[in-house]
Amino acid sequence: MLHSTPRARHWPLPLKTLTLTVQSVLTFLPFLWLDITWSGMSGILGASLLLMLPAPLSWFLFALVTAVVDGYAFALGLPAVAELYTPLTTLLTGLVLYGLTRLTDLVHEVHSARTALARMAVAQERMRFSRDVHDLLGYSLSAITLKCELIHRLVVTSPARAQEEVTAVLGVSRQALADARLVARSYREMSLADEAESAATVLAAADIRVTLDLSCGRLHPAVDTALATTLREGVTNILRHSKAQSCSITAVRKDDTVWLTLVNDGVVGKDRPVGSDGSGLNNLGTRLTAIGGRVTSGVRRDGRFHLEAHSPVRPGALCPEHG
Repeated sequence: MLHSTPRARHWPLPLKTLTLTVQSVLTFLPFLWLDITWSGMSGILGASLLLMLPAPLSWFLFALVTAVVDGYAFALGLPAVAELYTPLTTLLTGLVLYGLTRLTDLVHEVHSARTALARMAVAQERMRFSRDVHDLLGYSLSAITLKCELIHRLVVTSPARAQEEVTAVLGVSRQALADARLVARSYREMSLADEAESAATVLAAADIRVTLDLSCGRLHPAVDTALATTLREGVTNILRHSKAQSCSITAVRKDDTVWLTLVNDGVVGKDRPVGSDGSGLNNLGTRLTAIGGRVTSGVRRDGRFHLEAHSPVRPGALCPEHG
């Protein structure tokens, strides 16, 4: 009974040896008084050996127990049928008990694995939700804040311009509301071209000169979404942390790879370049890696900060190294 419990398999070897020795004595000693009628207990001993000891030692000892019982039956001079029946009973009893016990262990392992998979799925969903909230809403909230500051300055000096900016804020806030609703279901598809136009408008409102060059053509939806998210994250970091005066956004197609580059002059220090938000870049790395792409960032020799992402034209394809 003890040897059939899962905890017994993790006992130290001296304890296993002790309990198996006790069971062996209790199995063979009664043969002196009960003769062959006690032989059924040898199958239980064989099952314990298979459960407690590693192969091939366990199988060797199991075969040895079967041979001992067979030799005892032969020594008693039993009929041939009885002599064959005794070791066969030992063999079948040991294998059946071993198989049933291992089957029970496997059922417990399957349930444990299902629980672990469920927990992993929950953790992944939490990561997806937080990543999507960061990527989708961070840009919108930054744009709303920027435009509200602009409206505050224009409301007295230029009421007509302020009204236009209020209309733009309403559009951004409606889009943010739609994004928040979509996050709860799944990640929505995004367009790099639309995101670039929106980024140019928002950066211009922040008095940042924008150079825009999109010559990558039509993209696969997954690639389009990943690169649009990259652009949104880069622009968000510029708005949050930068004192940039100029910014260039380029997207080109080279062979089977699409390259997106975002360059700005908003570096505020050597220790921490502007636009290098840690969690944001980690999210982008996860998204681009999923489709076979990659994202890099850093300060160039001319002192300008660059954020560069490349992706295969078809998601999942191998990306060549950037020459």
